[in-house]
Amino acid sequence: MGILLLAPDVGARDLPMCKESDYHFEYTDCDMLGSRWRVAIPNKPETCTGLPNPVKGTECSFSCKAGEFLDMKTQECQKCAAGTYSLGTGVRFDEWDRLPAGFVSYGMDMNAENVDANCSRSTWVPKGDYIASNLDECTSTLTYAVSLKQSGSVSFEYLYPDNSIFFEFYVQNDQCQSTESENRWMKSTEGDWNTHYVQLNRGNNVLYWRTTAFSLVSNAVKPVLVRNIAIAGVAYTSECFLCKPGTYSAKAGSAICAPCPVDSYSNKGATVCQQCDSDKYAGIGSGTCQQRPACTANDYFYTHTPCDSNGQTQQMNKWIEPKICSESAEGAVRLPASGEMENCPPCNPGFFPNNASVCEPCPHGSYSNGTACVPCPAGTEPILGYEYKWWNRMPDNMRSSVYSREYSDSERNTAWEVAGEYIYTTPGDLDSDYMMLTLSVPGYRLPHSVAKNAESTELSRITFVFETKCTADCVLYFMAGFSDRNNEVVEHWGGTREKQSYSYIVKSNNTVSFTWAFQRTEGYTTERQYSSDFAKIYAVRISNVIGGVASQCQRCALGSSQSGSECVPCPPGHYLNNITGACRRCPSNTFIRPQQPVGEGACIPCGPHTHSNKAHSVCVSDCHLDLPQAGGEMAHYDFSPLANATVFQSGPRFTSKGLRYFHQFSIGLCGEEGRSVASCIDNVTESRKEVISHVCQATVVPSDVRGQSVVSSQPFSIGDTLIGVTTETTLDQVSSPTHYFPLESSLPDVIFYYRSAEATKACKNGRSTTIRLRCDPTVSDKGHLSLPSNCSEGTCDGCSFHFLWRSKYACPLCSESNYKEIVSACSQGIQKTTYVWQEPQHCTGGVSLPAQKVTACVTLDFWLKFGVSTGTVAALLLVSISCYFWKKTRKLEYKYSKLMMSAGEKECELPTADSCAIMEGEDAEDDLIYLTKKSIFGKIKSFSRERTSDGFDSVPLKSSSGLEMEMS
Repeated sequence: MGILLLAPDVGARDLPMCKESDYHFEYTDCDMLGSRWRVAIPNKPETCTGLPNPVKGTECSFSCKAGEFLDMKTQECQKCAAGTYSLGTGVRFDEWDRLPAGFVSYGMDMNAENVDANCSRSTWVPKGDYIASNLDECTSTLTYAVSLKQSGSVSFEYLYPDNSIFFEFYVQNDQCQSTESENRWMKSTEGDWNTHYVQLNRGNNVLYWRTTAFSLVSNAVKPVLVRNIAIAGVAYTSECFLCKPGTYSAKAGSAICAPCPVDSYSNKGATVCQQCDSDKYAGIGSGTCQQRPACTANDYFYTHTPCDSNGQTQQMNKWIEPKICSESAEGAVRLPASGEMENCPPCNPGFFPNNASVCEPCPHGSYSNGTACVPCPAGTEPILGYEYKWWNRMPDNMRSSVYSREYSDSERNTAWEVAGEYIYTTPGDLDSDYMMLTLSVPGYRLPHSVAKNAESTELSRITFVFETKCTADCVLYFMAGFSDRNNEVVEHWGGTREKQSYSYIVKSNNTVSFTWAFQRTEGYTTERQYSSDFAKIYAVRISNVIGGVASQCQRCALGSSQSGSECVPCPPGHYLNNITGACRRCPSNTFIRPQQPVGEGACIPCGPHTHSNKAHSVCVSDCHLDLPQAGGEMAHYDFSPLANATVFQSGPRFTSKGLRYFHQFSIGLCGEEGRSVASCIDNVTESRKEVISHVCQATVVPSDVRGQSVVSSQPFSIGDTLIGVTTETTLDQVSSPTHYFPLESSLPDVIFYYRSAEATKACKNGRSTTIRLRCDPTVSDKGHLSLPSNCSEGTCDGCSFHFLWRSKYACPLCSESNYKEIVSACSQGIQKTTYVWQEPQHCTGGVSLPAQKVTACVTLDFWLKFGVSTGTVAALLLVSISCYFWKKTRKLEYKYSKLMMSAGEKECELPTADSCAIMEGEDAEDDLIYLTKKSIFGKIKSFSRERTSDGFDSVPLKSSSGLEMEMS
């Protein structure tokens, strides 16, 4: 045991004494009292002995100021030397030649169904001055863990130009709790870097930058770029950081390093910047100088000078600034001489030239064609806006800039240049640069001749004429939004395009910035191969601009008959008579064309089975419809249960990488005032765009891709206005082919027709939508929506959309003709009448089935018994009558026989009295004469013997001698 105890001491005596370079100081973790110890840690274990003893450290809340560091030997703050910098209580990461220590990047597949995806290489890539995200559909995450001794913050700059990538930043604390979800999604950018700032809590914090690409188009996705990550709140920093190449700090105690100016450079840790040689150049913040290339025709551009006091201008050539080419290099071109002086073109409409030949806007209440201002006549008002068709100087509300997809510190801002009849793109530093032209306006105000109502959708309209010529895959983008940094692509044109015009309807006062961006090629290269490709804009016109100028005046309604009265708007539902200036009411069931409120032609008839709303701004359907049926009866429909917004999704679709997505449609079928209730949103970015319409579409991604909520992007309207409701398959050049949804019964489908006026490159006349309502009483709830089987996205051409809506509410209301009665057999004196629906049933609601009726009845047994009884009684009566007459006949025979016998014996005697009565005292039985007996048949026959012509009956008699005698 003793040997074991002495062994370490013997080994320690053999090690040399530690020098200051053999160890460094660190602080222990803070205890509950907020105190800590400073201890010496060897750089390499077991290399020296005699380390300094632990000493009491500074308080845990101690920190140094920016530009200072904590000297662990003295435990005091010292200023950073020149050529270095310090954040004091923070760290900064601005060099991305490789992934800095502490950062981790990894890729993963968030779609559990795509088991074959390999995302191991989908990571963030350092690119020198910044770090770039992945471009595929895997989810790439960049993380950094930091422990803060006090509350702090994190800030970073990012470039997020493409909303086809979902970009989020969030922080998890010790309890793995994330930051609020509504703040984690980054706001997209277009032409500049944005700064994001988040407060951090004391303790352990893990920072996450996460991206997932999601592109439904063939265009390449632009990556997210991140740079200058700064974290504040660490307890101390024990060293200063060297300035990166291209920057310097001249004084001690610097918190940041300044970039080197143009044509200068610096190495790492520089205190000053070195000037480049005359034959070399460098951009801002460059670490090296580059050889100046020989000047070419792509290094200058032509423009027109502003008009001088004599009204003269000339074409002039200028070098692109900053100039980096060399005119003295071998093969360099010289700047061409300027052109000859020529007369200036007129000013743009609404402007006039002053004495110095400078174009100024006309005063309010006047107009011009570019020469002189003319007051508007009485009873008219100026149509305010801007119309640019002459380009001698850049308009005051337009500016040009260059946006480089790859990060660049170039100060160049010449992107578009005026050239008399047009404005065009100048050659760029890189073919992948975006040449930006931005037009800004303060807002919009409708003229007085247009009635102001809540349903008015068109505030302004911008129209421009353009042309492109390209030898590569150039694209011209047109964007609209709140600013040049907060906008979205409205339309784009690829390749060479002949001279053409495009119009965009402005519907919101928040859309006050319009940008044209021209990119010569998508691929990145340092060589300029397509500098000759260009885009030209010949004319730009925008209406109803606040503070604009007028090129013409239009008739307006006057507030009173007094001279000089100001214009007032016509009441809703009225148009302006162009001759008298009076407001006239539009006929019923018409709406007013917003862009043409003057003249009777402004009243447009509504489509079938629709009527105008109160403001006569749109035609609406009240969800009730009466249609004639084949039998001549009227079928009554009530679609009110289908009026509210209905959302449904198409079948799942997959990108080439296997990412699952859906097309989501929202439908607001009808309503009394025609207000659109369907909405589609874009929740990818912070701007959150929302489209409200009768019918709209958005692209949605399941929630497992984004972690928390369903992603909805790319919303657009496919039905702004209701054209009409009918059973016909064509209405106003919009058709609903029957073969998309073959009929299954004799009851026709009711078709709602919608149109969206917003034109696109593919849909020159806008988009249209048809919704077939098919009666199906078997479907529960609101019914089932389906798409054409051969057009799984709802459209076969991208412009015409078709839907089938099966619902019991699509059936006509039930009437008396839709049911029949069934009469039951009589049972126990009771008969029931039951009412049932006709099969198949093609109605809903309406009248109800009548209640069952019960009536008294007589059964067949009763009538049978009654008949038998009646027959029996009749037979008995007949027999009785027969017997009665038979007996009476016998008596009559007897009387006749006796009379005849008496007549024969006393032929000579006087006639006796005509009495056949038996005298008193006579015995009838003694004088009975027995006649010859007859058969029953003979007796019956005797009853029917006819009387003689003299009215007496003939009765055959037999005498006692057997001779027959006949009495007459």
